[in-house]
Amino acid sequence: MCGFVGYVNQKDVPTTTINAMADRIKHRGPDDEAFFHDENAVMGFRRLSIIDLAHGKQPMFNNDQTKVLTFNGEIYNYQEIRAELQKMGYKFQTEVDSEVLIHGYDAWGPDLLGHLRGMYAFVIYDSVTKEVFGARDHFGIKPLYYYDDGDSFLWASEIKAFLDHPKFKKEFNEALLPIHLSFEFIPSRDTMFKNVYKLLPGQYFLHKDGKTETHRYFKFNYDHIDNSQTVEGDAEKIRGIVDESVKAHMIADVEVGSFLSSGIDSSYVLNEASKLKPIQSFSLGFKNSKYSELSWSSEFAKEINQKNTPLYMTGDDYFDILPTIMYYMDEPLSNPSAMQLFYLSKGTRKAVKVALSGEGADEFFGGYNTYLEAIPFERYQKWVAKPIRKMLGSIAEKMPRFHGRRFLVRGAQPLSERYYRVNYVFDHHDRDQILKNPKLNRDAGAYTKHLFDDVKGLDEMTQMQYFDINTWLPYDILHKADRMSMANSLELRTPLVDREVAKFAATMPVKTRIRPDETKISLRTAATSELPEKIAKKEKLGFPSPIASWIKEEPYKSRIIEAFNSDVAHKFFNTEALMAILNEHINGKSSMQKIFTIYTFILWYEVYFPENTTAKTIDQVHLTQA
Repeated sequence: MCGFVGYVNQKDVPTTTINAMADRIKHRGPDDEAFFHDENAVMGFRRLSIIDLAHGKQPMFNNDQTKVLTFNGEIYNYQEIRAELQKMGYKFQTEVDSEVLIHGYDAWGPDLLGHLRGMYAFVIYDSVTKEVFGARDHFGIKPLYYYDDGDSFLWASEIKAFLDHPKFKKEFNEALLPIHLSFEFIPSRDTMFKNVYKLLPGQYFLHKDGKTETHRYFKFNYDHIDNSQTVEGDAEKIRGIVDESVKAHMIADVEVGSFLSSGIDSSYVLNEASKLKPIQSFSLGFKNSKYSELSWSSEFAKEINQKNTPLYMTGDDYFDILPTIMYYMDEPLSNPSAMQLFYLSKGTRKAVKVALSGEGADEFFGGYNTYLEAIPFERYQKWVAKPIRKMLGSIAEKMPRFHGRRFLVRGAQPLSERYYRVNYVFDHHDRDQILKNPKLNRDAGAYTKHLFDDVKGLDEMTQMQYFDINTWLPYDILHKADRMSMANSLELRTPLVDREVAKFAATMPVKTRIRPDETKISLRTAATSELPEKIAKKEKLGFPSPIASWIKEEPYKSRIIEAFNSDVAHKFFNTEALMAILNEHINGKSSMQKIFTIYTFILWYEVYFPENTTAKTIDQVHLTQA
């Protein structure tokens, strides 16, 4: 696992710039650094050594030294690709997976991407054509950003690396604030920095002569759903696919560990890995807290005769680290589990360099409880005509709260507006109330409607999953997994976010994914033969924490009050409305996610755009962590 940076056509930029950019992301690769430059391009690399520890230095060259590679990730089928390239006459100098990329691109160009299975982001510079090629894996496990203002073109594994380039204009993209307040992330190529873009999952870019093109080489779809499949049959196939994927993800020349919560996903991954070799697991909890899952995880690890290491965090740990977390995130992300993931990664890194995790099972196999909503809503739409639903929804919206009111209101809306992820935190009305400039407000549903249009005509649950696979998974789940693990120089691998796993999941009909009272039924059935029943059938909890309670307590409540009355808060928000939300939560109405989204945004802004603040600035955070 590594990090890289680069830029082109910057002859007047100091030669030390690339070193500073690479140093900014040293946490992604503390083991080694190296650089490349010619009259047109400059590239920097930080390495975390996992395979062929003594070799594999980057930037790496092709056989005739005309192409240069920097790569972050793992290619799990590299041995097969290597054998194919050797038959074509390519000579390999190392045993690392990165070498198949530089030779593969030399052989096939962008068609190389059709051969790859893994998690990756990489950039190849062609010194003959002066073209820069960059690619990102199928589902966005590894990050790749580029800055393009029409004059300068920069790229990096993390946005913060751009800060050290003199041509980078750091500007807040205020137009996206309402979108962030709705989703807690930006579900598009845009970022909270103007002219900074994420390369989307399954895409590659080509930059030449000052122009940048992006192309899609992979798009997950549900074009091959097989309604003849059964739960028992799908469970059997899942067992084989997960077993094979875990084996592929265990390839390393260093010890591999595993995260372990009380749920089915991480338990299943750990169990399969333990069949290959002894593996240490790591679990996070809270002392004397009902939110701690440590008793579940330690008991399971004991049952399969594997070592489990419990890790703990406190409220002080949680709140003290928040500005640093926002620095590592690059963009504000208010998922409360990020801080736990940071401490889990920090503790894990003390023992191992690579860890497995269970991300992706809910998105691919239908694990979120909200998917169960599809069943009653589809029945309602089938038996009640659309004009009547609209009339009932309009009447219900104007009435005081009563049981069923929310169902009637939402039943009148199309899924692209109704699906709760569209207004995951603040809805349109909420944003009108809190934004200092309500003219910024916009229709969050319209921003992502194209995703629902992609799968128009399919059942609602499948549409929800498709939406989550293209938004929630890459921009929240995988984003925080990458940032929090790499902040601690830990490589995190996700065997359930895999090309082959997804290929099969895309064939599963609804009847093998959910039933009215149970989620991801085929995965649970597969796990039942491998895990204790109480684990396989356990209700999904997410990554629970006492954050909702802590917000009501001192000294954390005072920190939030201070932030809600800060200069940043006054710049963007109606602070009276913010305090009203906090008081509602203190008085028993749960508004934790709303509070946390505003609070983390303020902390992020203070770090990246400091304005007469006592909060940690970018460089203070960077120097503290260096």
